[in-house]
Amino acid sequence: MPDLPTPQDAAEAALFSECWDAVLSYADLCTSGSSAGRQLATEAFSRGIHEAREAQTQERTSGRRTPRLPRIPMLLTAVRTTAAAWEDEGKGHLLDPDLRLWLNSPKAARYTGPPLTRPLALRGLKDLQEPDATLLWLVEVEALPLPDVARRLGLDPATAAQELIQVRALFRDRCQRNHLDTPMGTDCRSYARLLDAVTRSPGADTPEDLSRHLATCVECAEAAACLRLHGGGTPAALASGVIGWGGLAYLERRRRAAEAGLSGGRTDAGTDRGISVGAVARPRIGRSGILAAAVIVSALAMTVSLMQLGDSGGRVSASGDPAEGAIAATPSLPALGTTPGRTPTGASHTTRPAHSGSTPKSGDSDTEPQGKSTSPVADPTKASAAPTPPAPSTCRVKYDIVDEWPEGFQGTVTVTSTKALDDWHIDWTFGDGQHITQMWDGTYTQSGSEVTAHAADYNKQVAANGTFAVGFNATWHGTNGEPRTFTVNGATCSTTG
Repeated sequence: MPDLPTPQDAAEAALFSECWDAVLSYADLCTSGSSAGRQLATEAFSRGIHEAREAQTQERTSGRRTPRLPRIPMLLTAVRTTAAAWEDEGKGHLLDPDLRLWLNSPKAARYTGPPLTRPLALRGLKDLQEPDATLLWLVEVEALPLPDVARRLGLDPATAAQELIQVRALFRDRCQRNHLDTPMGTDCRSYARLLDAVTRSPGADTPEDLSRHLATCVECAEAAACLRLHGGGTPAALASGVIGWGGLAYLERRRRAAEAGLSGGRTDAGTDRGISVGAVARPRIGRSGILAAAVIVSALAMTVSLMQLGDSGGRVSASGDPAEGAIAATPSLPALGTTPGRTPTGASHTTRPAHSGSTPKSGDSDTEPQGKSTSPVADPTKASAAPTPPAPSTCRVKYDIVDEWPEGFQGTVTVTSTKALDDWHIDWTFGDGQHITQMWDGTYTQSGSEVTAHAADYNKQVAANGTFAVGFNATWHGTNGEPRTFTVNGATCSTTG
């Protein structure tokens, strides 16, 4: 980590390590480049830690608890407030242009205005006890596995699921109370009780008049998202309500990082966290595949060795190069119509007249692996009768279009690497003129149809058989076909549907 506040003890040092990854991830979204992102993350982290320490000191002095966010969302809020300070100080050119527009709009004012007008999820999360709020945030937004969260918080993993259900119910209760306390118009007040009843039951139908109201009222729509525990909308409600701008992009980024085992500032080397629900299982190269490849290589080496022993002239390897360890000087090969060591596409393994003009003996076999030429020089076309099979691909790519709208779409590129990586970049080529406008979990450059996505600072390292991904928004016109020719660090990858 860069120059950050000095941890006060070992527990705070571990907390710093867990929080820094999340802060850097969001700061990278908020800025126009990785260097500015690291600078914003450092300033926000220092600001947030000092504010948290001051709040703890005041609590110890007064003996009263002040409602506050858990550590990670509190630091993410510090990123947003630091970005606003940059805008006021004339450093707005370092921020994402869309964030600058948001900071100067009424949407941003909601997060700093009167408490009763702030987003409902923000108020509801603050009203929870800090351990409960931390549990909810780590599971719903950071997308960490529940057993890992339980161990981190000192909970019993066997009862953590039941604990999470109770915390979700508490969060809903706090949001419901805050919604009723919010200053609202007559229409919103008349629908408040009905909204509470409809969102309690997963099978309840939404009346048509309430549905029309939710389509036009932002505050009531936010309340519905917070109150409806079923349907999987809690993560989006929390991320949007607490973080604000970029909340959904941050949510997707953290989900991808958790799937790749990169959350919390650590890479679980050798641990495969599996694939998210609904994803297509990817084949893996097992031990039998490695053994089969070894057998093929050994057989080819033996074939070449036997050919060299039988030749009276120069020794030529299967690749057409002089055999390693040859002693006698080898004469020059005569001019051939084909490249040594390669068999023309579609050629059969029938005996061909030697280029020197000699005729094969009648007893020679057409398919003999060690077939000898009657010429003093080994026939290169015979040496290539069993060409070396191409090496198996070390990476697999899955390209997904998550969402699509007229002239725009959201996509992801997910890569599984069979070998460990210290850094990576993905290259691909669009075929229909698509153009990327935003990327998360990586940085990108695009020249024409060719795209290169580089790793972010927090997800460069990948364990063997590990998965990593980038998400992006892009434009398209007419046709939105899948890209061609994916490579990782220059190596061509296989693709999965």
